[in-house]
Amino acid sequence: MNKTAQNTKALYALGLQQPRWAYFRGDVRPWEEATLHVSCEAVNRGLNVYEGLKGYWQTGEAKFGIVELRRHYERLVRSARLLHIPVPVTYDEFQNACGKLVRALYEPDKDMWVRATLYVVEGHWGEGTVADLVLTAYHQAKQPPTPVSVGVSTWQRSSDISLSPRIKTSTNYQVARLARIEGRGRGFPEMILLNQYGRVAEATGACVLLVRDGCVITPPASEGRLESITLEIVRRICHSLAIPFIERPVDRTELHIADEIRLVGTLAELAPVTCVDEYELPSTSPLTDLIAETFWAAVRGVTPHPAVELTFV
Repeated sequence: MNKTAQNTKALYALGLQQPRWAYFRGDVRPWEEATLHVSCEAVNRGLNVYEGLKGYWQTGEAKFGIVELRRHYERLVRSARLLHIPVPVTYDEFQNACGKLVRALYEPDKDMWVRATLYVVEGHWGEGTVADLVLTAYHQAKQPPTPVSVGVSTWQRSSDISLSPRIKTSTNYQVARLARIEGRGRGFPEMILLNQYGRVAEATGACVLLVRDGCVITPPASEGRLESITLEIVRRICHSLAIPFIERPVDRTELHIADEIRLVGTLAELAPVTCVDEYELPSTSPLTDLIAETFWAAVRGVTPHPAVELTFV
């Protein structure tokens, strides 16, 4: 098994871990008790909104920091509002819940990925809606992402007037699942989705960042990508390094002639792309390497950066 395949297998294994504890019904409880009734809207209609948060052990310190906790909460609230889901917790309660679960599960020198989900557990077609905050957390090794090859999918990202990509809901990732299945058949562990105009939207689980002529370029949210928290960190890092950062529509063929490409997201972090379809990318990536080094130093507490806010637990 090559390194890319190993990295992909490890990524998918996050959901196969069975930690001892999860957070639901207002407290940390045994994992096996975290169940939903078959008749609830979370099961019948996939009605939920969620966030993925990453926590890092701080270099040289016995501290664990979660990246941009408040921004993730605020995006969760926005997603819930657009789907008419009530949010049962304040930010302080959300922070305390994340901290309680992480402290129950964390192991020294292992990073963690926390999934915070609001499941609709009561109500019917928008009447009497009640949601519960469920937190699960999974360990990750302390290592940067492995370079990955990607393909361009035949599946299309939904538009704002069908199911808005601005809403971070599991139902929005059905097309991503289909694209991943398509990609495995073509030998690609990750796929890029185009929008209804045939332009780049995002990858199945991350935003797309490319470099052309010394400029860092990414599609705007209006092209069908998530309003990414990690991408906003990258934008602010670029400004601090005097690297031009541009949001504009990106044509498919630009992926084939880019100087550098990275997949950017909480779980993907800043994963280097080695090829798109049959087109090999240059073997060096000086601009995005510099950005990634700055990012890693910030999230691990080596060199703090104003672009990265850490909440310590």
